[in-house]
Amino acid sequence: MLEPIGLDKRDEAVYDALIRRTRATAAELAADCGLTPGAAGRVLRSLVGLGLASAGQGRPVSYTAVPPDSALEAVLREREQALNGVRAHVSALMSLYRAGSRFAHPGDLVEVVSGREEVNRNWVQMQRASRTQVRGFDCPPYAAAAGHSEPNPVELELLARGVKYRVLYDSSVLELPGWLEDVAIGIRLGEQARIATGLPGKLAICDDRVAMLPLLRPGDDTVTASYVIHPSPLLDALVALFETVWERSVQIRPSTPPADVDPPERLSPEEEKLLTLLASGATDKAAGRALGWSERTVQRHITKLLRRFGAQTRFQLAMEATRRGWI
Repeated sequence: MLEPIGLDKRDEAVYDALIRRTRATAAELAADCGLTPGAAGRVLRSLVGLGLASAGQGRPVSYTAVPPDSALEAVLREREQALNGVRAHVSALMSLYRAGSRFAHPGDLVEVVSGREEVNRNWVQMQRASRTQVRGFDCPPYAAAAGHSEPNPVELELLARGVKYRVLYDSSVLELPGWLEDVAIGIRLGEQARIATGLPGKLAICDDRVAMLPLLRPGDDTVTASYVIHPSPLLDALVALFETVWERSVQIRPSTPPADVDPPERLSPEEEKLLTLLASGATDKAAGRALGWSERTVQRHITKLLRRFGAQTRFQLAMEATRRGWI
């Protein structure tokens, strides 16, 4: 139990024996713990150094346990101060690393990870090392049996820990049945999701520290190799690319209409999904697949919404929904 403050099992055994006796010699504690007197004496001197025990003046030396509440609390405070110092040093080292890496050999800035298991392992490690945010492009192809992106268990864990996720989905995902339901799981837990048209491919950026760019060849249905990009002008360019596309994309909101909207004007969850799809550039066919409707049903709902809000075109309809804060 006391290993985190620097005591191994033997140290802890001697300390526990001293606590029970309150006052004892090295020989007495050695007998209690099955140690030689010399080994017990070395442990006791270590405990004195940590402030967990005090040594008397007589011969043989008697050791007295310091009350554990005050003694252990003092050790914990000392360890916390040391850890804070390490954190500050890590930050300083990272500043030096970022500066130095920009002048490193180009081959050190980009590495290739091969093999599906190795790619997945690196992706998990990258996420778990993130302290503030994870950003990414998400688009087909997907290896999942369902044919679409599935909830990322690491993302759900980190969202609960306070790490921000911003994900841009390519509009081609709108052709995949069940996609909206899967994305809604992450959104409910805090994921910020948007849709854009023509994403160049998959991309993941963890903080501003490292990025992963999957290498997909024509005909591939799963990622078996990826580029890992370390701090460099290339990483800066990928971050800038993400932010530029993010600003021009369409936000996906949970299907919850604003509370101050009059009941007759409120959108149903299906209508809100439909407007989000239209704003992202989805065709009637794509919207129908995403919603499980026929093209004719999609057209009927669009006509109904156009009349309801006095819009002349689908674009006007999407703009009006955006203005009202519904998508």
